[in-house]
Amino acid sequence: MCAHVVVAEDDPKQADLARLYLEREGHRVVVVHDGRAALEQARRGPADLLVLDVMMPVMDGLDVCRALRAESALPVLMLTARTAEEDLLLGLDLGADDYLTKPYSPRELVARVRALLRRGSRPLTPGAPAPPAAPTLPPPAPPAAAAPAVLTAGALAIDPLRHEVTADGRPVSCTPGEFRLLQVLAAQPGRVFTRAQLLEHLHGIDRYITTRTVDTHVMNLRRKIEPQPRRPTRLLTVYGIGYKLAEGPRGAS
Repeated sequence: MCAHVVVAEDDPKQADLARLYLEREGHRVVVVHDGRAALEQARRGPADLLVLDVMMPVMDGLDVCRALRAESALPVLMLTARTAEEDLLLGLDLGADDYLTKPYSPRELVARVRALLRRGSRPLTPGAPAPPAAPTLPPPAPPAAAAPAVLTAGALAIDPLRHEVTADGRPVSCTPGEFRLLQVLAAQPGRVFTRAQLLEHLHGIDRYITTRTVDTHVMNLRRKIEPQPRRPTRLLTVYGIGYKLAEGPRGAS
């Protein structure tokens, strides 16, 4: 899958390394070294994906992401040395599609770029092959088969048959990976699942997965189902272990 990737990184060595690995993958890469240049390059186009460092001169990556999201759906992979959950949530709240914390493996960078390009809805640059077609859904169950029960946890409802999620009565749009994660947690509210256990359920749904894939899905889900994503009350972290879906009052209907 050939794509036009913009790498915004103020560290020349890091930028050259990212360029090297992405070009080996077959992508065309443009490197810029400050936030304003990144925004201008993304606007100039055509670009299929932006790899965006948070800490950059002139204009930081968060401001670039905020400005870009007001006018474009260009996929953004954020690079950050910040590891606090609030900092990562801020980037995702501003519209970043995924993140990598420094130091990172260049091979993981390539895999995450590949995954974002695969699931992104934007067309690739002219002449690039089209992404593979989405898998067809399995045929509906015969009438005699029992339909899966709607799963509930507090104000959340997950319908496996219809592939629908509601929070406080409002529909929530989920990716296949997010839906699967929520389905697993909602099947046993209050149970703590380790990242490794959750990863087992994502095999075959998310093609390139690491333990950070679970964290990314959790942060994205919190943006969608929590009244205050930075102060979650539904999808909870159990420090040192993993995650659980809280049992609780149903909330607003």
